[in-house]
Amino acid sequence: MTRYVALLRGVNVGSTRIAMADLRRLVEALGHDDVRTYLQSGNVVFGSTVRDAEKLAGGIERAIADELGLTVPVLVRSARELAAVADGSPYAEREKDSARLLVAFLRSAPTKSAVAGLTVPGGENVAFTVTGREVHLHYPDGGYGRSKFTNAYLEKKLGVMATTRNWKSVQALAELAAG
Repeated sequence: MTRYVALLRGVNVGSTRIAMADLRRLVEALGHDDVRTYLQSGNVVFGSTVRDAEKLAGGIERAIADELGLTVPVLVRSARELAAVADGSPYAEREKDSARLLVAFLRSAPTKSAVAGLTVPGGENVAFTVTGREVHLHYPDGGYGRSKFTNAYLEKKLGVMATTRNWKSVQALAELAAG
């Protein structure tokens, strides 16, 4: 059995509301084991014998649509993949305030030309590193909430669906997924 983390995009931050108890129930009904949610923002850790992350994501998306009538994009990473993300931040060693570190998880790796064209909006001090299907973000002068370098901006510039988590959540999810 492999441990996974499902990251739901845009849950409980706007009009799309899902109770975590309902989310756990849906994921369990799909046949997954040891289902746990983290916070109220659509983070689910579970075990599964299914080895295809896209199939897992699609199953959760369909269950949410069928059971709750909501369209919610879902990204899935294995525990091993999430551990690599948590261990691979190029900014964690130099930034003590974890609120200034985030990771944008991408549905797929962006094209090289999209990555090459990604720039920070004028006047902002944001560092970023695109590594495969993740973008490590560092906001040294303040938080993500005041920046124009947002999840929506990344989606537009990179041409792929994304969902962003703060560093504390990334670390906690990696620990939960590890066991």
